[in-house]
Amino acid sequence: MSKYSLASLVRHSLTGHRHWPRVLRQAEPRRSYDVVIVGGGGHGLATAYFLAKKHGIRNVAVLERTAIGHGNSGRNTQVTRSDYFHLPSSRFYEHSLRLYEGLSQELNFNVMLSQRGKINVAHDPHELEILRRATNACRMNGVDGEMVSTEDLYRLMPLLNRHCRFPIVGGSVQWRGGISRHDAVVWAFARAATQLGVDIIQGCEVTDFLRQGSAVAGVETTLGPIFAPRVCLAVAGHSTQLARLAGVELPLTSMSLQAMVSEPVKPLLNHVVLSSKVHVYLSQSDRGEVVIGGGADIYNSYAQRGGLPVMEANLQATVELFPAFSRLKLMRQWAGTVDISPDTSPIMGLTPVDGLYVNCGWGTGGYKAIPAGGDTMAHTLATGRPHPLIDRFDLGRFAAGRLIDEGAAAGVAH
Repeated sequence: MSKYSLASLVRHSLTGHRHWPRVLRQAEPRRSYDVVIVGGGGHGLATAYFLAKKHGIRNVAVLERTAIGHGNSGRNTQVTRSDYFHLPSSRFYEHSLRLYEGLSQELNFNVMLSQRGKINVAHDPHELEILRRATNACRMNGVDGEMVSTEDLYRLMPLLNRHCRFPIVGGSVQWRGGISRHDAVVWAFARAATQLGVDIIQGCEVTDFLRQGSAVAGVETTLGPIFAPRVCLAVAGHSTQLARLAGVELPLTSMSLQAMVSEPVKPLLNHVVLSSKVHVYLSQSDRGEVVIGGGADIYNSYAQRGGLPVMEANLQATVELFPAFSRLKLMRQWAGTVDISPDTSPIMGLTPVDGLYVNCGWGTGGYKAIPAGGDTMAHTLATGRPHPLIDRFDLGRFAAGRLIDEGAAAGVAH
């Protein structure tokens, strides 16, 4: 694998940076692979990388309908954190955050992780008590977190509204939470996977499954049939559509989650801040834009676009928390298609159809789970057994009533 380094940067500068090697190989689909991964977003690419790196399975194809990162991996708000309530969630997301902390070095690609702290703001004593219990649960699960006073919040965020419609009474913080660069994460995993021999095939849409008896034997695509004894779906909001082709019904609801950014300005918000009461979360990107997000749309949809009511509500909440932001201009808006399970926890692992695996149901939290999602699904595909960190996220939990309700921890769609 060619290494990025200061020495290589200086060396290529002498030739005007005209001879850098291609990041991705132009792969053509072969007739068969050991594993086919459908979906060229963060989870699919991370799974392919860990299959090649940790398990030595390099005869792998990642099939992407359009271009890598054009789905939810390129349409999110970059938040990384692990402050979830239930133990299975805490263990999984903490593993993911720890992987993020070493990801730039692991992949030799700067993913721009900024652990600036993720702050929850409470607006009444009841909400403050909920944050206190959640923080206590995080600490019992081995995840960092602490409570902060109103004075601490105003010291950390001087522009925070001191006369908020819903008075601010305190909050909680996970200092290791923050943001990273979503397109850098996608390209880092794509570059590392392709240099380990993985074929990343863009412009290749899966239209059906190939069968051998009752088992999946590969996929039918717009570029022809591709055979593989193991097929993994990592296609976010379109998981139900593809799984149904194989006869698997997934209990997921798809809807749009939109976000937006302001014009770029000098640094004025040093943390990720969330308010469930006012219903918005904010951060400032490395380019200076204020990133704004809120709840998912209320209508089921596969459209990667938002609507004016949600945009208006998010901007009203933003100005309520930070009145000075009213002077900023809105620069652009986008939306991703998210798949939400009944307990707002993911569905990962095996399915009732032999050879078919799923990595879906992330709702609004898929980005922060990319490294751990790839690591655990690679283990599951390589061994045929669920990784210990995801055995509670199986599809069968809905029939058995073993739900992992993370509705509160996933609140305000961050």
